[in-house]
Amino acid sequence: MQNKPDDLRVSDAEAGGRSVPKQAEDSRRGLFAMVIAAVFLGFVFGGIYFRNHPTPEAALRSFHMLYFNDDLKTWTKTSWLGVSAEKTPQDLWVYQEIIHETRPDVLIETGTADGGSAYYFATMFDLLGHGRVITVDIADSPTKPKHDRITYILGSSTAPETVARIKSMIAPGERVMVSLDSDHHRAHVANELKIYSELVTPGCYLVVEDTNVNGHPVWPDFGPGPMEALRDFLKVDSRYQSDRSREKFKVTFFPEGWLRRVR
Repeated sequence: MQNKPDDLRVSDAEAGGRSVPKQAEDSRRGLFAMVIAAVFLGFVFGGIYFRNHPTPEAALRSFHMLYFNDDLKTWTKTSWLGVSAEKTPQDLWVYQEIIHETRPDVLIETGTADGGSAYYFATMFDLLGHGRVITVDIADSPTKPKHDRITYILGSSTAPETVARIKSMIAPGERVMVSLDSDHHRAHVANELKIYSELVTPGCYLVVEDTNVNGHPVWPDFGPGPMEALRDFLKVDSRYQSDRSREKFKVTFFPEGWLRRVR
């Protein structure tokens, strides 16, 4: 084999010495580019996947918002025996389960509106052959239904005279349940909780309605409301616990709002 001239051999050695680190650098650059491409594709395809396969929590939140925001076709069109009730069927079903299980003698409702909820409660008591409803509102609806088990009170739920009248209608030893569905602003709900939490019998429920507003998850611009008042209340009153088992139908307008008095 013919030998190369010395100057060419030196040149080859120098070239070889330079080629090793250059090849390694090119390899690193290629590997880095592959990693960047893989990460980018992961985000793209991962986003597509999760958009088409949302988590159960995301799907539930989306359905809750869809159901609430389409109110002219859904919850504002819910009625009981022809009377507007403006509640979800799931929440009404849970109410009847609680009434059957706890057998209250008196169910106090703040926020009568058209009387659909009071009428629903009264007919549940009809089926049980036991119980009555006391419902209070600042406005008098001309369409409210008449029922022997319903007593309507016109006035503010937090006014001393209203509270005194309600208390006078409860006999010693009677089991009491409460549903709060009037003014939903934080201060008012907090005041109702302070007042009516004293009337609920241990083992019975105090239901704080519409805790879903102010971004929980609907109506984000509402401002502090029932949920905020409820959470403040539970921080200082250990007699009550939020019974999350009552949210078994997944969609409820009262998340965290099914409060059971445990002592």
